[in-house]
Amino acid sequence: MVQISSNLASAEVLATIWIQTNHLREQYITMGRVQASSKEWVQLQGKFLLNSEPAKAIAYLEGPPAGIDILVSSFLMHPAKKPSPSSAPTIENPAFGLNILENSNLFDGLRGWYPLGSCSLNIATGSPHTLPPAAQESLGWQQSLSGNYILVTNRKQTWEGPAQTLTEKLKLFLTYQVSAWVRLGSGGSGAQKVNVALGVDNKWVNGGQVEADAHLWREVAGSFRLETKPSNVMVYVQGPSPGVDLMVAGLQIFPVDQKARFEHLKKQTEKLRMRDVILNISGGSALDRFCGFCVKVKQTYTSFPLGSCINRSGLDNDDYVAFFVKNFNWAVFENELKWYWTEPQKGNYNYRDSDDLLEFCKCHGIQTRGHCIFWEDSNAVQQWVKELNQNDLRAAVEKHINDLLSRYRGKFQHYDVNNEMLHGSFYQDRLGKDIWSYMFKMAHQLDPSAILFVNDYHVEDGKDAKSSPEKYINQIVDLQERGAPVGGIGVQGHITYPVGSVVHTALDALSILGLPIWFTEMDVYSTNEFVRADDLEIMLREAFAHPAVEGIMFWGFWEFMSREQGHLVDWDGAINEAGKRFISLKKEWTTNVKGHTDREGQFKFRGFHGTYEVEVSGHSRKTRQTFTVDKGDSPIVVEICL
Repeated sequence: MVQISSNLASAEVLATIWIQTNHLREQYITMGRVQASSKEWVQLQGKFLLNSEPAKAIAYLEGPPAGIDILVSSFLMHPAKKPSPSSAPTIENPAFGLNILENSNLFDGLRGWYPLGSCSLNIATGSPHTLPPAAQESLGWQQSLSGNYILVTNRKQTWEGPAQTLTEKLKLFLTYQVSAWVRLGSGGSGAQKVNVALGVDNKWVNGGQVEADAHLWREVAGSFRLETKPSNVMVYVQGPSPGVDLMVAGLQIFPVDQKARFEHLKKQTEKLRMRDVILNISGGSALDRFCGFCVKVKQTYTSFPLGSCINRSGLDNDDYVAFFVKNFNWAVFENELKWYWTEPQKGNYNYRDSDDLLEFCKCHGIQTRGHCIFWEDSNAVQQWVKELNQNDLRAAVEKHINDLLSRYRGKFQHYDVNNEMLHGSFYQDRLGKDIWSYMFKMAHQLDPSAILFVNDYHVEDGKDAKSSPEKYINQIVDLQERGAPVGGIGVQGHITYPVGSVVHTALDALSILGLPIWFTEMDVYSTNEFVRADDLEIMLREAFAHPAVEGIMFWGFWEFMSREQGHLVDWDGAINEAGKRFISLKKEWTTNVKGHTDREGQFKFRGFHGTYEVEVSGHSRKTRQTFTVDKGDSPIVVEICL
């Protein structure tokens, strides 16, 4: 229990543990955090994991600004108990595809709708008669809209808009897709954010967000899910500045049958990721040729990049290493390559951790992505960098990129050059618009073999108007016009409540640029590991079946590594349902076949791209041979002489 002694109403208090290994490696781990009050005691709790037995360990409290006292009534640390495993939720009568909103098409005036706040609602005509694209793809049929829309006027707060109560209409653990047409009316100029939101027991839930203007109807596409029983749920449309009229048409909220797309995605995957193979087998005895040779084909390597972030402390955990090496063929370092890690204080360098991780990957034949050279989020910039004047900052930027890429030239296949440029602008604000393209040009000059990526979040889920596919495309085109050699599009994939059609629509939009798309930091979230497994399967199938996607990276797989309730493997090494689903999909996407040759001495099959080993045996002899199935439309022919 903690409290602060201060004139401040509250301050964040963290419980941290410092450890030192037998090799004198140091690590700071946040065990828990809480917003502490000056008026009452609050409980600070959390969990942490040590991957090896430390030589030294010190636990302490920190966080509030200097001069603020931390009061502690008790401080206990004990081995964590593993929670009971969750069971698969049972959802009765999900009514997939059925809009739960009353009078959504506005055939009956404003029945079911009410104004949130002091705004006024009226019915007008002139909106689209078709569903927005993402809704069309999910529902699979063309439902026409009435052309009526709600006109919201006299708005005095950003949150004011049309609303409905949904409390009794929602089912737990069921994913709902959100779709609507929106447009700004009079009173505003330029583009403004419009958001379909839910008030769930006085908590805000984002159902989808778009940047709208007064010229065109824009689609809001998003999703949500409830995992605890609410007392009250209200949906409302909000966002523009006070005084700006809002137009809303065809709002749809419907439960999604996530598995309905799977058969389609399987067919797309087989077409995109597989190729026909003909094994021509010659030699052997007449009896062998008459009876047929026995053929066993085993895929030993999958060429599609499937990886995860790893960290240095994880290498001290044998189970962690074993799972990673068995299941992934690419790696990205969680923090160890970031500037705040490699040079936390000016001139104080730490490349030891990234060197260790690179050596580990080299030993296991793992290819690597470099994440990241710079990061536009000011919260990820060291204090000493923030304090530099413009000239010194430019010099520091040039020195850092020179040091990093000269040291690791040719060792990283990709670089995320400047992370999250849709959401941050630390370097651009201080060094001008051209600094972004300069970073790309310099990186290419220093390591021409590396593919240079942009990388950002919420691009694929409709939840953030800052990072819509349209805005991402515009940013990439602008970089290219300034001479930046952008070679790939990073879609992070930190997603909650994924809907396949929404993800697919975003990928289709991005693919117009003709650049390879990678999911660079994929993770999904649910308190229920069966639901988490379903979400993961949705994301993996959508990505693997899309022709523009050329790689998938997880943002962790071990508990305490990825975001909370996003892991595949529990802290004790037990593979949970999400991990089992991942392994099952990997098995589905691996080809192992056996049989006998036909009368022409041929053995035909269709296999996933990758490396294979074939064993051919007759009555008196046996041979083994390796071959590769790469991309192509015509069958690949492999000659084997027994």
